[in-house]
Amino acid sequence: MATPTEPATAAPHPRSAAVNAAILIALTAVLAGLLALVARQTHDKIERNAAAWILQRLDTLIPAAAHDNDLLADHIDVTSPEILGIADVVPIYRARLRGQPVAAVMRTVAPDGYRGPIELLIAVHYDGTLIGVQVIRHKETPGLGDAFEHRDRGWLERFRDRSLVNPLPQRWTVRKDGGEFDEFTGATITPRAIVKATRRALEYYAANRDHIFTAPTITR
Repeated sequence: MATPTEPATAAPHPRSAAVNAAILIALTAVLAGLLALVARQTHDKIERNAAAWILQRLDTLIPAAAHDNDLLADHIDVTSPEILGIADVVPIYRARLRGQPVAAVMRTVAPDGYRGPIELLIAVHYDGTLIGVQVIRHKETPGLGDAFEHRDRGWLERFRDRSLVNPLPQRWTVRKDGGEFDEFTGATITPRAIVKATRRALEYYAANRDHIFTAPTITR
C-alpha cells in the first residue's frame, strides 16, 4: 500500500518577499519617525517648562518694569574656578533698560553646603550692590539647614544692598567666624557656604563688569 505523500509547499514568489521586506522597512521608518517626533516634543516641553521656571525666579529679583529686554535671551555663560570657586559653567542673565545695563543675575553654586551643592541666583545692580539672593535648589537637612525656607525666611533678605565695601571682604562670613552674617541655630555650614558663594559672585562681577555687559549673547 502506497504511503500518501504531503503536497509540496510552494516557494514564496521572489516578488512577494521583496514587497514584504519593503513594507517592513517602511513601517520601521514610520515608527522611528514617530518616536523621534514624540522625543522632540517631550524635549521641547521640558525646555519650555525649564525656561518658565527660571524666568519666574528672575522676575522676582528684577521686576519687568526695571528692564525692557528678554532676560533669558540676553545671557552669557562664564567659567572662573579661581574666583567663583567652582568649575561649572555659570550663566549670567543681563538686564537692560533702553540699551543701558541695569543689573546682572548669576546662576551659581555654593559647592560646600552641608548636604551638597546649593544652587543660587545672585542679582547685582550695575553699581555692584546686591539686589538679592535666592536659593533655587538644595539638599539641606529639613528643619535645620533649610532654615532660609522655613524657620528664618527673612535670612536671605540680609544680603539686600550689600556690596564688597558693606561689609568689607574679610567680614563676608558668619558671625561664628568673625563676620557680619548670622548663622542658623544649630547650623553653620549652610549659611557659611551661601555667604561665601555670594561674596565670590560679587568679586567676579567687580572684576568683570565690562565683559559681562559687552560679551556677545549666547545663542542656543
